[in-house]
Amino acid sequence: MTSTRSRKLCLAQQPDADEMLSRDPFALLVGMLLDQQIPMERAFAGPVAIAKRMSGPFDPATVAHYDPDAFVEVVAGPPAVHRFPTAMAARIQTLAKHLDEQYSGNASGLWSDVKSGDDLLARLSALPGFGAQKAKIFVALLGKQLKVRPRGWREASEPYGEDGAYKSVADVIDVASLVKVRQFKQEQQLVRRPVVARPLRQTRNG
Repeated sequence: MTSTRSRKLCLAQQPDADEMLSRDPFALLVGMLLDQQIPMERAFAGPVAIAKRMSGPFDPATVAHYDPDAFVEVVAGPPAVHRFPTAMAARIQTLAKHLDEQYSGNASGLWSDVKSGDDLLARLSALPGFGAQKAKIFVALLGKQLKVRPRGWREASEPYGEDGAYKSVADVIDVASLVKVRQFKQEQQLVRRPVVARPLRQTRNG
């Protein structure tokens, strides 16, 4: 296993979960995969919960070949790692299979020999369950917190690579920054919320 450690991550706000995220690239990718439709810190606490419940090591090869029904039970808990445990268990296993087949089970192989930000973004975008936004955020996370900074990484991660911004998990380094990121996301949701036009009230003449 290749460590991601260059600083202590504080994404889950839980010591054991953050310690695992800091040393295990696969755990970090799984946390990023889980980060949708649930609180950010709950998503990034997911990998350590899964690892504790599994029989065998938490690595791409083991997860990829885990019995699917048994893996659903691992993710479902209780407590459940995600609000949609069945769907997420399948997505985690699909991600693990991709890493096992394309990177020989070495998750950090995604970025260890990367030459440019665009190349890194392309590799992350090709991961099962990683859309364009998630891939950009992960490029920013690697660059800002783990010092994985190939040429053009900030441009590839726009708008999440900006210094001094609090737009994503890439900017979470403590409780205060988590609050700022959550406020930004709430503001963005308000901006995107559709405006429902109310019908005009008809008035009667006479």
